[in-house]
Amino acid sequence: MNGWIDALAELHRRGEPCVLVTVIEERGSTPRSAGAKMLVSGGRAWDSIGGGHLEYRAMQIARDMLERGAQAPQLERFSLGASLGQCCGGATVLLFEPLGRPQARIALFGAGHVGRALAPLLAALPCQLRWVDARESEFPAEIPPGVARVVNDEPLEEVERMPPGSHFIVMTHDHALDLQLTEAILRRGDFAWCGLIGSQTKRARFEHRLRERGIAAGPLARLRCPIGLPQVKGKLPMEIAIAVAGEIIASYNGDPCSELRATTRAEEHPV
Repeated sequence: MNGWIDALAELHRRGEPCVLVTVIEERGSTPRSAGAKMLVSGGRAWDSIGGGHLEYRAMQIARDMLERGAQAPQLERFSLGASLGQCCGGATVLLFEPLGRPQARIALFGAGHVGRALAPLLAALPCQLRWVDARESEFPAEIPPGVARVVNDEPLEEVERMPPGSHFIVMTHDHALDLQLTEAILRRGDFAWCGLIGSQTKRARFEHRLRERGIAAGPLARLRCPIGLPQVKGKLPMEIAIAVAGEIIASYNGDPCSELRATTRAEEHPV
């Protein structure tokens, strides 16, 4: 890459958010003039606003913004003296501009009928999808671009591998495994959304067992079961997948509709 412009184009292509840091004001002696830029992603930085502790502090601020999912730009003023470990003696003002929307991290457990319908829908969204099943033969021959196919005989391990703030979808072929996965996710407590495929009857049965295993009322109340926006009717795998994708979109966009529960689905969905 030849600089921050090329890096920005590549990050945009990959759907990876970043922060553009620009010197917009300089007073006295400063390491770089107004207009100097640095692009910061979660793991790298391109170009420079002057190096030293100023640049290190700017990268810290930028990565904190990325971690928080900040979308509003912000201004920061720095005196380039001893407190910052600089000897220029001047002052500078930096503009931090978040670019690109943070991608939702989603773990989809189950490669059955609904999972195979849902994965391509999620792959077309601004998200990073890990698709998990112990049965390699259940995955389609072609996996949608950008989807990480994970064949693991111990799918519970994948719960721990997801970062905080992730979305979890549980729709395996085995109710006992569904219960184990749901328990592990609820025990984490740091998930953005957790959905379990099934009926109100399945939810009641799972809630009873999860309470017996020590899961508190707070995490249980956040469990989505049945899943899928109730306005989207139908029992075909694609109809269910569309309803589930709609609820996840509402969740990561902060839409109040994400609080809706699909209470109108009376029967367990095929998986």
